[in-house]
Amino acid sequence: MPAKTALVTGASSGIGEATALKLNELGYTVYGAARRTDRLAKLADRGIRPLAMDVTHDASMQTGIDKIIAESGRIDVLVNNAGYGSYGALEDVPLDEARYQFEVNVFGAIRLTQLVLPHMRTQHSGTVVNVTSIGGKIHTPLGGWYHGTKFALEALSDCLRLEAKPFGIDVVVIEPGGIATEWGAIAATKLEKSSTDGAYATQAAAVASSLRSEANANRNSPPSVIADAIAKAVTARRPKTRYATGFGARPLIALRRLLPDRAFDTVISRAIGLPR
Repeated sequence: MPAKTALVTGASSGIGEATALKLNELGYTVYGAARRTDRLAKLADRGIRPLAMDVTHDASMQTGIDKIIAESGRIDVLVNNAGYGSYGALEDVPLDEARYQFEVNVFGAIRLTQLVLPHMRTQHSGTVVNVTSIGGKIHTPLGGWYHGTKFALEALSDCLRLEAKPFGIDVVVIEPGGIATEWGAIAATKLEKSSTDGAYATQAAAVASSLRSEANANRNSPPSVIADAIAKAVTARRPKTRYATGFGARPLIALRRLLPDRAFDTVISRAIGLPR
């Protein structure tokens, strides 16, 4: 029987890179996708197949899936990991940037899923893994557009799980907590670009400082923690629907369930250091 095939998006660094390496170790034929293949050289040296793909361009995604099927004849795992954090006050963030955040974090993932589902249905097997975030369960100030994408992907995953079940296809949500990647610095830079001046400047300074905090960074989990959770999910006979892991993931999700809205608002505001 040929090796199972996996596609991992956002594979040039962080969670995507760690996941591609982990699935490769497990014997999968792994395609690591990113916009720039030069950033995939390290993975190529380990036997992972680099794939140029922009999840905001339909032709790029279609070409990528066609290439995988032509070379491997199948696709067993899709890991929708590509994404980024765009922070800023809802009032400040231009709608073009908000739309792009949804294009990358939501529509790119769902379009790729649309492209692989016919092949998985033919096989009567497959696993779609959507990497969301604890940000799909909790909320933080100045993160509205980012949280909106993650809440959306959580809901879409739940609906897809029901739709895909009759065809032998599993849908799994991975909810990372604090992970040691470039995500925080990128989100802070986006935040400063949109909300450093104006009515939200004080909040922006506090949130940007929190996103870049060395103390928080030192507590964050390595990307391998998420890669291990994904590996566990795709190799399980009956995977869980959700895997919350990484620094703070389970406690924060539990706290959100337990506390009333305003009480949770207070906890988050104090944790970030917002002025009262």
